[in-house]
Amino acid sequence: MRNNRLYPVFQPIVSLRDGSVYSHEALIRGPQDTSFHAPDALLVAAGHESLNFEFENFCVSVALDRWGSLLESGRLFVNISAEVLVQVLKRCGRDALMELVSGFGVLPRMLVLEITEYERVTDMDYLASVVREIRSAGVSLALDDFGDGRSSLRLWSQLKPEFVKIDKYFTKDISQHADKLKTIQALQQIAAIFDTSLVAEGIETEDDLRVLRDLGITYGQGYFLGHPALLPREQIEATALDVMRDRRVAVFPELRRASHAGSLSRIAVLEAPAVGLSTTNNELANLFLTHTKLHAVAVIDGTRPVGIINRAHFMDEYSKLYYREVWGRKPCMVHANLEPRLIERDHNVDELIGILTSDDQRYLADGFIVTDNGRYEGLGTGEQLVRSVTETRIEAARHANPLTFLPGNIPISQHIERLLNSGVEFVACYADLNNFKPFNDQYGYWRGDEMIRLVARLALAHCDPQRDFVGHVGGDDFIILYQSANWELQCQRFVAEFADLAIELFDASAREAGGIHAEDRHGVSRFFPLTTISIGAVKIHRDEFSSAEQVASVAARAKHDAKIYGEGLLIRDNADFSTH
Repeated sequence: MRNNRLYPVFQPIVSLRDGSVYSHEALIRGPQDTSFHAPDALLVAAGHESLNFEFENFCVSVALDRWGSLLESGRLFVNISAEVLVQVLKRCGRDALMELVSGFGVLPRMLVLEITEYERVTDMDYLASVVREIRSAGVSLALDDFGDGRSSLRLWSQLKPEFVKIDKYFTKDISQHADKLKTIQALQQIAAIFDTSLVAEGIETEDDLRVLRDLGITYGQGYFLGHPALLPREQIEATALDVMRDRRVAVFPELRRASHAGSLSRIAVLEAPAVGLSTTNNELANLFLTHTKLHAVAVIDGTRPVGIINRAHFMDEYSKLYYREVWGRKPCMVHANLEPRLIERDHNVDELIGILTSDDQRYLADGFIVTDNGRYEGLGTGEQLVRSVTETRIEAARHANPLTFLPGNIPISQHIERLLNSGVEFVACYADLNNFKPFNDQYGYWRGDEMIRLVARLALAHCDPQRDFVGHVGGDDFIILYQSANWELQCQRFVAEFADLAIELFDASAREAGGIHAEDRHGVSRFFPLTTISIGAVKIHRDEFSSAEQVASVAARAKHDAKIYGEGLLIRDNADFSTH
């Protein structure tokens, strides 16, 4: 610091809409070829010397001085810790601070103070008042490294910074991690509420840049866009610019498991009357006679359910000779199942499958008791549970197929819409198996599932995972949305490799005969050749279709024609057909 051997370098912050350089961040460096060149080493050394405040002030001054001498007109991001910002304003006051900034030749409205180490803030309200003063002079604010485990959503809400920088943990390899993508989408929703622009830090690969661009993140920063340099950049790296100009869309990573989300709130809970510990058998019988559709009744102690009484079992006992005279005035608890199934309203439906598979069949007959925070709420039946679980599975399969874990109908439609909106030309391929039903009937669902998984594995193998999208519509129907230039070759290899590998799923006699004898859809026994795959492909040109439904429909027609043609690939381009 005494010898002025600290100097700034500038890294571009880039608009992910068009690839233009929006601003630069000033980063401090120590003497080259020394152990103090890296900023982390400088910060540690400043801490050892108890010079944190002086060091930060010096770094800000060096960055502003250099930026002003370059006569740059763009915005400049400068790092400053929340603690130092508060101290500087206390010592200097707003006006003196802004005079200092202007004295370096930097306009306050072109300065963005990037607040770091805000996790140490003990008085958020006071920091918010400091920020308001700074902002009133035209200076903008940014929060650095948001999401690193120390960041505060409350601080974001209070400060309402113009910019929030997403920690590089969430951007690194985002093209391969669906959980990171979902996290950033959640941050986008928060940013929209607070009118904040997001800056994705740590962009280091083409694939990550493409995903972040397609997500709609406003700005990006990282080595792939531009390394820190002594002079500001006018343009980003050529490879990054090529990505920004490329209309092809990214294939968003999907969670590699089927989502079975669904809670008991989806089940129509019967608000049934309950009985108490002292309720007599006669009173219970009258209750069942009054409520003729009641399959069971809960026994509660205050508001807490302690048992359940099945209607059919009770009425069988109650109708026996002399039962009313002997047992009518006795408590009904003798008929209660004291181990009822208690289910909270927000319980996950899939976790209730134990009721359906339990060895104790009373749970199917009695149903279950629904509680809200442990208090009696009503009853549910086994029939309602079966229906709800089925509906939940169907809904989950629309997002991810439970057999192959490939994206289902909803992600398929969303990706087609993204392709259409981008204006990129792509190829929609619809793949379907020939003679799969007789194979499935002959060898059973287990081997049938193996063949479906084989299709999924080969479809993924003959795609570029960053360019091409593979979806599982259901059964033996698959969709592949190609942006790769070699899509036709990939499809041909897919068809050929499947033909080679699918043979192994047949027994030796079928392989030797070239097929199997099985009943057709009309119950007539006939010979079916070995299972093969047909792919109908449609070239989708710009502005040719306006909805995912239209693309799916024309692809399905191409698949139909491909199956009539037989095994192999059939390509459709508008009204023209060619076969391969």
